[in-house]
Amino acid sequence: MTRRLLPLAALAAAVLAGCASQPANHSAALPEGSRAQVAILETTDVHSNVLSYDYYKQREDDSVGYERVATLVRRARAQYPNNFLFDSGDTIQGSVLADYQALVKPVGCDQELGIYQAMDAMGYDGGTAGNHEFNYGLGFLSQVTGTPMNVDGGHADRCAGPHFPLVLSNVFSARDGAPIFKPWTVVQKDIAITAPDGSTRKVPLKVGIIGFTPPPILEWDKQNLAGKVTVTGVVEAAQKYLPQLQAQHPDIVVAVLHGGLNTAPYTPDMENGGWYLAGIPGIDVVLLGHAHSEFPGPHYKGMKGVDAERGFVQGKPAVMGGFFGKDLGVIDLALQRKDGRWVIDDSQTHSEVRPICPKKNDCVPADPAIAPLVQQAHEAAVAYVNTPIGETRVHLSSYFADEGNMTALAPINAAMRDYVQSELPKTHPELAKVPVLAAAAAFRTGFGGPDDYTDVAVGPLTLRSAADLYFYPNTLAAVKVDGAGLKAWLEKSAERFNRIDPGKDGEQQLIGNTLPGYNFDQIQGDLSYQIDVTRPAGERIVKLAYRGKPVKPDQTFVVATNNYRASGGGNFPGLDGNNIVLAAPDGAREILAKWLQKKQTLTARDLPAASWHFVPVKTRGEVVFKAASGKQDVAREAGLKNIRQLKDNGDGTAEYAVDLSR
Repeated sequence: MTRRLLPLAALAAAVLAGCASQPANHSAALPEGSRAQVAILETTDVHSNVLSYDYYKQREDDSVGYERVATLVRRARAQYPNNFLFDSGDTIQGSVLADYQALVKPVGCDQELGIYQAMDAMGYDGGTAGNHEFNYGLGFLSQVTGTPMNVDGGHADRCAGPHFPLVLSNVFSARDGAPIFKPWTVVQKDIAITAPDGSTRKVPLKVGIIGFTPPPILEWDKQNLAGKVTVTGVVEAAQKYLPQLQAQHPDIVVAVLHGGLNTAPYTPDMENGGWYLAGIPGIDVVLLGHAHSEFPGPHYKGMKGVDAERGFVQGKPAVMGGFFGKDLGVIDLALQRKDGRWVIDDSQTHSEVRPICPKKNDCVPADPAIAPLVQQAHEAAVAYVNTPIGETRVHLSSYFADEGNMTALAPINAAMRDYVQSELPKTHPELAKVPVLAAAAAFRTGFGGPDDYTDVAVGPLTLRSAADLYFYPNTLAAVKVDGAGLKAWLEKSAERFNRIDPGKDGEQQLIGNTLPGYNFDQIQGDLSYQIDVTRPAGERIVKLAYRGKPVKPDQTFVVATNNYRASGGGNFPGLDGNNIVLAAPDGAREILAKWLQKKQTLTARDLPAASWHFVPVKTRGEVVFKAASGKQDVAREAGLKNIRQLKDNGDGTAEYAVDLSR
């Protein structure tokens, strides 16, 4: 089956009436039936993991790293001489190297960011901005992307940036209403085509690209964006700018979206709007991101209008190429000449995600051109995070954070609570006697693989330890809630778990798929509660008490958290930015580092006790979960004697059982 590349007729008939029926002049004379094979290559959510290196464990890590994706890019280009390479965002933030170049020793206007140096070495054709691009503020974003922005705090000069166009169609300056990046552009390359008689020739192919970021950035980065920019939904932005792009007569249009797939009813603030973008006439190919998963892939099997094996969304070829430099997305696009235009031959088109490690301990080599580009910054970042700040006599780990080991969270909660108790009375003396609690989530709970856990051993503490404990560059915020709101907060967190049937034979998985680990908030500060996983979501928090007394629905609390959660991140009930009573200028990680430095020697007495445990229940079958293998002793060390390893999976992970009756 072939699919004609149609203009956006339904949305822009008036604009396109005079040009849509006209084939582009440069290829009008091509014989009917001519064919071309073009690869659309995609990276996304690299998060500045330039090298295959774990800054927290201070060792090489072959399972991540853009330097290995670069090898896949070169191999794909050898396979597909006709190719275009794009990036779907979350590029400049997410690693120690990124924080060093943004916060510790910010790059100058004449310096190019390390990740962009690496990407320029591979010759990108375009990209967009993800939500994490905004974490360091508009001034930094404006500078490092080489994009002057007419926004408060923006950079007016044109500084060193990537050597490829960045497009973004749904974020606008609050000053003049203009988009802060170009909303779209057209890139052109000569491609080899084959005529029906077997002859070959080269012709130019015009590819239009239009970019989108998740609309909730205005909530997630409120402290950086409020009053400075406005945001629209991705469909609304497409409707606004596709007519302009179509008027340039592109041969194909690629939507570069930092977002995943969601078939829920569309709203303008939808976080993952890729399914709806794919349904818009005039968009021919969709590049996805943000969800930190792979498409095509089994996670999307059974989704309406989605071919999760061949990589189509609402009939459009689509791909999402993993995260952290683990994969390359590849769309093998078959084009056929028909009625004077290029059309996509769906029957000969497919998408795939190519991993840098097809099997454990079987990873492609690093491209030797990449590491030298960032070596100086890398070495400086390593030296910086090894700055001593004290020592710990407590093993701080997140291996069993879902099962009740709060050692990795307790220092964060203690530091944030201490900060709020000190700073809040200065601006809100009326809240000086209100109980202060703190909420933290384990950011690293194995999602990225068996090494994706926080693990700070007994011994010296460094800034690296603080970065391991607090993975993201959030700022601290405190919110005022009542007892009912506190319980609702915890109920949302408890959605992390599946509902367990005590009378069911066979294994039951403890952890569900609806709530990621970084949204499983655990609250401390003279607070205690139990989680009953046999109850339905929304009814699981029992025996909620403050200093031993039941929490009353109208009881007032202040909870220290981060700006992401306080501003609505994670869609927690009652948290939308309106009840913030303290928005600290300080980063949560820096607050933690200073607190650890002040302690010098961290002991169990310095940490709040674990605040929760599961309601004891006897189950007929095993309740199981997956975690890093060989860590049963870590559970016992943390006081969790009800956990035992069942089997080693052979990939660094293991199946564990938790006895909920103990």
